[in-house]
Amino acid sequence: MWTDVYRRGGVDVVVTDEERVARVALCRVVEPGDEHGGRWLRELGAVELLRRLTAEPYRDGALTGAGERRIRGYLARVARVRPYQDLEVVDSAGGRFVVPGDQEWPSQLDDLGDARPVGLWVRGRADLRRWALRSVAVVGARACTPYGAHMAAALGAGLAERGWVVVSGAAFGIDGAAHRGAMGAEGATVAVLACGVDVAYPRGHAGLIGRIAQQGLVVGELPPGDHPTPGRFLLRNRVIAALTRGTVVVEAAYRSGALATARDAQRLGRHTMGVPGPATSGLSAGVHELLRGGAVLVSDAAEIAELVGDIGDLAPARRGPVVPRDLLDPVTARVLEALPPPDRTAAVPDVAAAAGTCVDDVLGRLYELHSLGYVARKGDRWRLAPPSARHPNARRGGA
Repeated sequence: MWTDVYRRGGVDVVVTDEERVARVALCRVVEPGDEHGGRWLRELGAVELLRRLTAEPYRDGALTGAGERRIRGYLARVARVRPYQDLEVVDSAGGRFVVPGDQEWPSQLDDLGDARPVGLWVRGRADLRRWALRSVAVVGARACTPYGAHMAAALGAGLAERGWVVVSGAAFGIDGAAHRGAMGAEGATVAVLACGVDVAYPRGHAGLIGRIAQQGLVVGELPPGDHPTPGRFLLRNRVIAALTRGTVVVEAAYRSGALATARDAQRLGRHTMGVPGPATSGLSAGVHELLRGGAVLVSDAAEIAELVGDIGDLAPARRGPVVPRDLLDPVTARVLEALPPPDRTAAVPDVAAAAGTCVDDVLGRLYELHSLGYVARKGDRWRLAPPSARHPNARRGGA
């Protein structure tokens, strides 16, 4: 028997070969998110739990806290156990099996408590733990609009350019657009599947999943060859939420798996964000409800990075285009605002009183504004210049 030994938090962590093989076997017995199985794993360890499940005959009371019907289900699934074959299959696909205690195990998954994965099947060369430390989930509707696809791709690319790992579920629609955006920017992306990592689902994304395995990581809880079910999709979402520092939802109806991911993220204390859409769009209704429930509105990758990033990851200040009038100093701007419209004139003392400064100061600033084309002089009185008579730069600034 061999062991993996390394240090985490100043403590030696040991993962034995027997423990790893037992967890491989239990992946075919304990369904994702099964808290009964998770509790037994925590209390008994993987080796002892597998021993009690495979004992012939099964001893009543060997496993507590679950009904007879549930126990029969576990015992029926034990017949499918084939750990060494599963390890060979994933190895031939260029993958590996990562368990709690491994150096590559993302410790944030431990926040799931007894619902954390038994282990993770991983394809790709990168280190999952390192990538997960700086990752953001981008999820949303499968039947998305062109606007949603554009936003997901732009967010994926923008996050990748800022050094963030984009995590999603490889589904049609928003997921696929986010993955493609990240890879198009030559960045990092992780696909978390609701099936075996050697299974391309959806089939239409076989090429995309293959590219992700080469350029990024493909991750799943289920053993090789297992196929997804509706329930497994929902349970997969908790892994996406726990793995990342925040979840962004781009288009989602009221009943949406993407919203389930966001709610899992909220329960885990992760950042939750939403991209707004048209108020008339049913695909934005779920996102808007999420925003009303405390999620943060974001519109680009810079705003996401500001929220989930470290000190100094600030989004640029938002403002409209700078026009020439914005460049006037405050007192000159007040003098300009004190002048009457083009069809009326004002004396210098009246302008000075309205602007809150002295006559000499006002005269100097009026001549400056005159040279810029903002104002016109009529004898010793002044007025705003008509738009048609203003300097082109002054016309852009408006009066």
